[in-house]
Amino acid sequence: MQADPNVLISKYNVAAPRYTSYPTVPFWENEKFTQADWKFRVKERYQSSKDRGISLYIHLPYCESLCTYCGCNTRITKNHKVEDPYITSLLAEWQMYTALLNEEKLKISEIHLGGGTPTFFTPQNLQRLIGGILEGNEKTADASFSFEAHPANTTEEHLVTLYDLGFKRLSLGIQDFDDKVQAIINRHQTIEDVEHIMDQARAIGYESINFDLIYGLPLQTKDSVRKTVDISLKMSPDRISFYSYAHVPWIKPGQRKFTEHDLPEGEEKLALYKLGKTMIQEAGYRDVGMDHFAKIEDALFLAAQNGTLHRNFMGYADRYTPLMIGLGVSSISDAWTAFAQNVKTVEEYHAKIQAGELPVFKGHLLNEEDLIVREYILDMMCRGRVVLKGSEIDSKIIERLVSLVDDDLIRVEGNEINISETGKSFLRNVCMAFDERLQKTKERDNLFSQAI
Repeated sequence: MQADPNVLISKYNVAAPRYTSYPTVPFWENEKFTQADWKFRVKERYQSSKDRGISLYIHLPYCESLCTYCGCNTRITKNHKVEDPYITSLLAEWQMYTALLNEEKLKISEIHLGGGTPTFFTPQNLQRLIGGILEGNEKTADASFSFEAHPANTTEEHLVTLYDLGFKRLSLGIQDFDDKVQAIINRHQTIEDVEHIMDQARAIGYESINFDLIYGLPLQTKDSVRKTVDISLKMSPDRISFYSYAHVPWIKPGQRKFTEHDLPEGEEKLALYKLGKTMIQEAGYRDVGMDHFAKIEDALFLAAQNGTLHRNFMGYADRYTPLMIGLGVSSISDAWTAFAQNVKTVEEYHAKIQAGELPVFKGHLLNEEDLIVREYILDMMCRGRVVLKGSEIDSKIIERLVSLVDDDLIRVEGNEINISETGKSFLRNVCMAFDERLQKTKERDNLFSQAI
């Protein structure tokens, strides 16, 4: 029997991770981590998978103004003289990794430019950055390069320069088209800005354009969400990310520009999600993992269909690259058996680079149990299905699944667990049942945003 939606919202609207990794960052055992360990794991992972290439996430933290909803690591400035020294440090960090791997020619499978605002940087500086990364190396045959762009400051020269370097996908940060919502979150772009970028990108030859939309922002209503989604669908992006606003003002003080009273919560917030999701699906987009939708010909949907969909610190990807290296302030790297994060301020980052050190300041070495749970959570996030392996922790997981079965969020048959249609709206909660480290702490509220 299906539970009352209001009861489910009340029960499952708790602080929950987004599961871009396991263990999640608050549960990393940094005291057991050393740079020597990290370097060993990076070399080990690369040697076992070099033919599949390296995935690079490059964090470009600068923005000219603060979007008050933002949870990213940013540096606000209008001084563009910061560009050149930052790129110099990025290339120096990359050279440390190439020296560590000691390979004549590295294969690059993915590059993603995130931020901040990558298009804060001039096209010439982005050319210097990517040219320096690729120099002496090669792209894999199926390489996928993408970048995040602000519709209000991305020029045709940005688009042409990055396209010529191999970038075929861009993600436009829309968030919301409503004037009142844009004003309170300090994120301004017009419909005409977005249409202009879309027309230019398609004429140049970009193969996939993603819109980032957020529900749960301050002052949002069903009418404003309906308007935003309707406008977006008319522009027909290839992918749409429609995800929950994460309210964490104790981490991001900029979010204190508004209060909880300005935010749609609980049933009201879930109604916004259901409205947007229904509109997107009725327009022909298909569910991909959590909060992502794609056209049936898009690589992300095809990956979901053929079982190659992956989730990492960049979100969902259409392939799994065994080694992901993060460059720049606060970037996180993943060698499968180990995670490492860079220092979080520009000053610390430059200082580490100038001292000839990798700018890593914390990390985690995954134990055998971590690796099992990581695979379970990845399978649930990417495939909506988990097959238990018969490990020692399975009995504890099965106990935690009972209430999820009772609430019709999952279905269990033998050792196989499948998400239900209702459960897709509570995917973060379902994954929590597998999260062994989370279960050992009761202090979650200041670690994660609310699930709904």
